[in-house]
Formats: sequence, C-alpha cells, structure tokens
Amino acid sequence: MSTTPDPAVPDPQFPIVLGLDTFGDVTRDEHGQLLSHAHAIRNLVEQGVQAEAVGLDFFGIGEHHTPDLPLSAADVVLSAIAARTERIRLGSAVTVLSSDDPVRVFQRYSTLNAVSNGRAEVILGRGSSVDSFPLFGYDLQDYEELFDEKTNLFAELLKGGPVTWHGNTRAALVDQDVVPHLESGPFPAWIGVGGSPQSVIRAARYGFSLMLAIIGGSPQRFAPFSQLFAQALQQFDRPARPVGMHSPGHVAHTDEQALEEFWPHYLLMIRQVSKTRGFRIPTKESFTHEIGPDGALYVGSPETVAQKIAANMTELGATRFDLKYGMGGLSHDKLMTNIELFGTKVAPRVRELLG
Repeated sequence: MSTTPDPAVPDPQFPIVLGLDTFGDVTRDEHGQLLSHAHAIRNLVEQGVQAEAVGLDFFGIGEHHTPDLPLSAADVVLSAIAARTERIRLGSAVTVLSSDDPVRVFQRYSTLNAVSNGRAEVILGRGSSVDSFPLFGYDLQDYEELFDEKTNLFAELLKGGPVTWHGNTRAALVDQDVVPHLESGPFPAWIGVGGSPQSVIRAARYGFSLMLAIIGGSPQRFAPFSQLFAQALQQFDRPARPVGMHSPGHVAHTDEQALEEFWPHYLLMIRQVSKTRGFRIPTKESFTHEIGPDGALYVGSPETVAQKIAANMTELGATRFDLKYGMGGLSHDKLMTNIELFGTKVAPRVRELLG
C-alpha cells in the first residue's frame, strides 16, 4: 500500500538544485542612467556566463513584453549563453504558454536543447503578467482554457513522434512530425504555480515538475501545495517529481548593504505595477517583515539568505531553489556581485545546511 510522501522532507532521489532567475530588468550605468534594451540584454548574457563560472546549476529568464522588462525572446538570449558555457542548465522562468503556440515553444526549446547539448528546460505558466495577451491577440476571458489546452498539447509534443491533437484554441494536428527531434528523450518541463491548486493538479496530470512562485507572504502557506502535488501524482499513477521554489531577493556582503541597495528599487517597482495588478504599496515595516524569516524576500548577507533558503526548502519539501535576482535600477556591477556571492557563498552553505 502506497503512502503519501511527507512534503516537509525533500525527496532524496532528486539532487539539490540551486539556480538564478531573472526577468531581464533594465539596469543603470555607473552614472545612474538607464541602459538601452540592447545593452541590458548583452549584460544579461554576461550574467548567465557568470552564473556558470561561480558553480550554479541553473540560469532562467522570464518572458515579459514591457519597456522595463524587454526579455520577449528569452530562448534567443539563452542560446547566446549556451554558446559560452558548458555545464549550467538553461531555461525559461516562465514561458507564458497561454499566449504562445505550444508547437513553437517546443521547437524553440528543443533547438536550445540541441545547441546546449541537452541543457534546456522550460517552466510553463499561465501568465501572472498578462501583457502578452493583447500583444498576440488573445482574450483574457479565455485565460484558463488557453493554458489547459496548450499544456495538453505541449505534453503530447514532449513524447516525441508524430502528434495527433484536437482542441478549441488552435488548429488540429494530424499525425504531424514536429522538428527538431529530441536527441535523448524529453527535456525537463515544469509548471509554475503562484496560487492555483488547479495548476498543481495539472502539473501532476501531465507528469511535469512543480515550481512554486512565491513572491509575497509566508512561504509556509505553500506547503499544502507540495502535499497536493504528491497526492495527485499518486492518483494519476505518475512517478515522483521534484518540487522547486522561485522567490525574489538580493545578496550583498552584509545585511545592511543588501537592504540599502534593494529597498528603493523594490519600492519603485511595486508602485509601478500596483496600478495594474493591485499590489499594496510596501512600507519599510512591511518590507522588513518580508525579508525576515516569515516573508518571501531573500535579501541579506550570504549567511542570512542561505539560512532562509534551507529552512524554507525543508518546510516545503523542495529540492530546488531559484533566486529571482535583479530589480529595475540596480547596476550591472551589483548584479554580478549578487551572482558571485550566491554561487560562491550562499549555494555551498545551503548544501551544507541541508546535509
């Protein structure tokens, strides 16, 4: 008789994975002037190369379509990073599948998988940022149906071989051979979940891994999602899959320095997005809570950040943590320091704390 795994115990069959995610925020030069989109993207390539140099496992880029987040073609940037690296895994964080074509997403990331010699991954999301919907002519009223159908098609594409599929949101496929073929089986696919139990169950149904996107509030409130995922995998007769966490943060040499560098840019960003997404404007007191043990932000010295990561990975039964680094306005130099400290100080300490 099977038993449901304890979500507070990371599954020993999955290795600990520590990586970085970025949304490609436009940064500033040494004089405080905003860089061009092209310059920011070139800097992003250097940041991905740096992530491998300091020993990290994964580097991901999230899809966005706004002037302050101009990473609308993450796979192209990841291919540039792949050409200059040998080991680090590369992927999306996330791909907004609801407003994309699953066939093209599969083709782009199977191409990245070929270029990188098998290092590609994809994290699929419904789209908490919905700028892509009007851009590509999708109706937000179809938000749920679009993601459900397109995830279904993407799962079929990952199986390899000719695909036959019918749905309401795109043209049917009949015995269609989709290229390029995968060289050694499907690349890892994850479902990014920010608060939807339906998406947790969807990940289990298709045998995808679960990435918990925790951007505010207590990480502990996501523990039931880990439990639900384990139960759903069993119900769908699927093998165990890893659970990962993605949260924002910033690492500097001291707690005080990290707070001083991050806080003003974080406040400005929340003020900007609150107009469209209804976020509450943070106060210094609420920010202090968010960077504390019960908040979702990982801001501080390497030891402070490592302790918090290890504690929450254990609490949620996660074997992967991706720090969403960067914030609009932070300089390239500060981001490179963040990457260096995360790779050389935080990651080894997390592994030590997790034994």
